[in-house]
Formats: sequence, C-alpha cells, structure tokens
Amino acid sequence: MLSVANLDTGAVASHNVVPGGLDPERTQSGWVVKLHNRVRELAVSVGASVTHEALTLWLPPQWRPDAPAVQRYELEAEAVAGFDNMPWRLFLGRNHPAPPVDPAERLARLCVLADLLLLDLVIEVRREGLGWDVRYEVPGSPVPMFRTGRLDLPEALAHTDVAGALAGLAERGRGVAARLMQPDRPRPPAVPAVDVDQLERRILADCVDPADGSELPGAQAIWRNGRWWHTSLRDGAPVETLVEQLTGQVVRRVRVPLRRGFTPPEPSWLGAEIGWRPCPDCVPGSRLRSCDCRLRGRGMDPGCPHCHGAGLRTSALACFTCDGTHRLHEAVMLTLTDLRHRIVHLTWHAGTPEEVTLAATQPGGKPVVQLPDRYRLATWAPILGVRPEDLAEADGGHEIESDLRGGYVTLPWAGADPVAEHVRVAGRGQPAARLIVAAVRPDAPPLTELIRLALGLDLALEVSLCDLRHNADDPLRIGGLRWSVELRPRDAPVRPDQWPYRQTLEAALAWCVEFLPDTVAGVVPVDAAVPIPVPAAAPSDLPADPVPVLLRLAARHAGQVLTVRFTRAGCTLYLHHDEGMHLLAEALDLHDIER
Repeated sequence: MLSVANLDTGAVASHNVVPGGLDPERTQSGWVVKLHNRVRELAVSVGASVTHEALTLWLPPQWRPDAPAVQRYELEAEAVAGFDNMPWRLFLGRNHPAPPVDPAERLARLCVLADLLLLDLVIEVRREGLGWDVRYEVPGSPVPMFRTGRLDLPEALAHTDVAGALAGLAERGRGVAARLMQPDRPRPPAVPAVDVDQLERRILADCVDPADGSELPGAQAIWRNGRWWHTSLRDGAPVETLVEQLTGQVVRRVRVPLRRGFTPPEPSWLGAEIGWRPCPDCVPGSRLRSCDCRLRGRGMDPGCPHCHGAGLRTSALACFTCDGTHRLHEAVMLTLTDLRHRIVHLTWHAGTPEEVTLAATQPGGKPVVQLPDRYRLATWAPILGVRPEDLAEADGGHEIESDLRGGYVTLPWAGADPVAEHVRVAGRGQPAARLIVAAVRPDAPPLTELIRLALGLDLALEVSLCDLRHNADDPLRIGGLRWSVELRPRDAPVRPDQWPYRQTLEAALAWCVEFLPDTVAGVVPVDAAVPIPVPAAAPSDLPADPVPVLLRLAARHAGQVLTVRFTRAGCTLYLHHDEGMHLLAEALDLHDIER
C-alpha cells in the first residue's frame, strides 16, 4: 500500500496495490508498474510536495496483457507478494518543496567546517559502479574496503549534509595513531569558490593510470590545510586474516585493501603523539575479554561461574574498557561544535592534579567525585546555545553520558587518578583519541503534527514520559525528563515494559520520524488474509498542544512512567507500575483529563 501525508494540513491519501489495478507499462526489459506515478498522484490529491526515488514493480516475464484474467492476476499477485519487504510505504510531504541544495555551496560549507573541526574532507569515486562518496576523516585514516555512493558528485553533495559526512568517523579512524592538536595555529584563508564540475573531472581523470592508461580502482580529492590534494587509489598488498567463528572454527580470509598513490603532507595543526598503554581487559585478535569478576583492577575469583578462575572469557561484544581499540590513551581531545561556525577545542591529560569534590559513594564503597567546570561538558552547552541534554556525539548522534556532562568520576579505588578515569571514559572507542560533540537541537516536527498524522493514518501515537528531575543532584541516579514517542497499531495494548529513554521530547520526536517508514511497515497485519487498511483523511487543524499537560501530569507522578495513547476515538492515560498497567483516565482530549 502507498500513502502520502501532508504534514502542514494533515491530509492523507492512500492507494492499495492489488492485482487487477496495476496498469503496467512495457519497457525494453519487460512489463513494469511505475508506482512512483501513483505516489505523485496521491501527493497532488493532498497538496503535498514529496521527495521520492523511482519506485517500480516488475512483473514476471510470463505476464502478457492478452493472457486470461486469472493468469494475469496470479502473476500480478506473485509480483506484489515479492514486493512485501515494505508492505506499507509512507511518504511525508509539505505544502512547499524544500529548497534545492546548491552543490557548490554545500561543498564550500563542508570545507570550512573541515578546517574548523581539524578533519579531512574526502571526496572519493570508485570504479565498478560503486559511485561517489563525501565524508570526513581523521588524518591518517586508511582507505575503506567497501563504499557505495551516488551516481555523480553533485548528487553525492546534495545527499550529504554535515551529519552524513561525519557518520562512520569513529569506525574509519579506529586504528589511527592519536596526536595532539594545535588549534591555535594560523588558519587557512577563506575557502575559494569551487567549480564542482571541474573538481569532478579532475577526480575522474585520476582514475586512469598515466603510465599505461589502465583503469584504477578509484581516486580521491582530500581537502587539507586549505587546499585540495589529489590522489589515485591502487591495489595494496593482499592481507590474510584468520577469523574465529562463534562455533570455534577458524576461517582464512584474504582481501586486497586499497591504498593511496600519493599521501598528502601532514596538517599543520598536528602535534606530538599521545602516549598510550595496552588495554588490560582484552586480548587483541581474539574474542577473549576480562571476566566481570576482574574488571577495573579486581583480582580473579576462583569461584567465578563464568571463567572458573581464569580471569578471561569469550564474548561477542566489544571490550567495555577500550571498545575494541586495545589502547588506553594518556590524553583525549574534545571538540564541541554547533556544526556551523562555533567550535570549542579541549584537551584533557591524565595525571593532571585537580581539586575534586566528593559527590556520592557507590553501594560497594567506591567514591564518586566531581571534577572542576572545565571537565563538565554541560558547562559548555550554554556557550553553544543549547541545553546540556542536547549534547550528542557528532558521529551517530548518541547521547553523551551523564557522567561526562556533569564531570562525575567513579574511582576504582581510593587514590586513583580521577582525570585519568575521565579521559578513559571520554576516549573509549574514539578515533585518534578524539571525541567530537555536536551541540545541536534535534530537527523534528512538533508533537501536535505527529498526533494529527497518527489520526490521519488511523493509528495510535503513544507518548511515554517519566519525571526524574528530583534526582538532579544525585549522580548515582538517572535524572531529568525521559521521553518516548512511537506510532503503533490502533488496537495494540500498551506494553507494560515500555520505558522512555530519550532525554528531550525533540530527540524522541526525531527518532520517531527517522524510523517512521519501518514503523508503519511493522503495523501491517501479519496474517495475509487480513486486508491492509487504506487510510484517508481530509485537511484538519492541529490539536491543542498536550506538552504542558503532560509535564504537569508527570510531575504529579514523579518517578513513575505515564503513557498517553492518542487515537481517533480520543486519548487514554496509563500509569506503569510493578504489577503492570493501570488505566487512569479516558477522554476525548488530554486537557479534559486534567480537568
């Protein structure tokens, strides 16, 4: 089924793709149903501008327009059944289309931010149809083994924003040697205007070996030190690895990595190498990890049921101490940025003597101390114009731990170095001991728009909230507000174990919108005999904002989870407790419940 929703008006139109109403068209490769034409018609009917790629349904080769109706319907049903990896496709649009992306402006912005973040901007093309890719890298990162990209450079730039270029930064730079940064060095001049077409031609020219004219695997253009550096990609020496399977068997694998034909000079802002020591809690090249009985410096327990006194056990998870890097660095470099023009660079060195404050004591007796303001990321949030809860890792958007935000450190033993423990937590799994923190409010529609969307799709929108603000001064407990927003089937019961875990409503809304296509596909009935509903809705006004009421209700039930379900029939309020769910109230509107 295809559905198009206008977020500005709340109008919804749908079309059920069923045998007998497909209207196939003949092409050189066979008969095909251009479903994107139906999407365009639905968008026109609701007055929305949607962005979608070509959506086609290929019919079996045996299909013929002059075949008997029964045979045609059977073949069409076979094609539709093979297309059910996403049985319900939802397209969101607005009254006016988003302004087009200027590739030259996007490229100039990415270059400027690369200079501010002290990163490389890499533009890469691969042969064999793998396409173009635009990304940030830590200087010294190897060439990735497999990359898939866009058809040309303008398309790659149009689909790669700053967050997209930062995605995967940690994985690409996991093995890069950590070095100090010198952000006070003279900055390069302003980024000159870039001719995207000329840059694309130059990169493609580097895909040909000038010696014999043979095709090379690819090429790169690297923005570093205020200028472009061009290099071809060539096959490196084969690498043989032995991979241990979960069954204990060992498999031999050989791969041919790519290498750069030319290595650009080092950036001017790179400093001395950061010292490190091997991680004591894992064995490189194996799945052996320290058993829980000896983590954080504890001795081996002869009676441990997991390792039986060996101190090591196999695990498919990454090492908790180093996150698989096998290194514990003596310093960590942090970059806080609004991903536009404001940047703060910090460096924390292990062994720095600092005055700490005892904040709490763990049940086992370990002290919890708080470091000075310069070690509290929450202190820098107002400088960048956001709330502390908005701080997230630039690579992946993962929330920053509350201990890093507040500067809290649990000492493994009395007299341990608190700064060293803080450095270990901040640098765990980060590329070249660098943690880049994005200080950006999540981009999400208001809650009222999602409520109207859920009603238009004849689904239920569940909003869960837990008020833990009374724990604000206790570093041993979760504090603040916790939110969860989810679309669910209209008649599905509320899950008793539903726990809100997003720190802001905007983050919960952004998460809900990001996975909306998968969520909608998941509400389709499992039984193929049950027809999929075909929702439709006329334009409607936004409902009253329920957020103030939700906050007041959550404050009355502090420490307990509340869930509100919004449906076409009204809203219901549930209270979670140890024994399950308790229905508190039902009404046509949430404001009526408060009254």
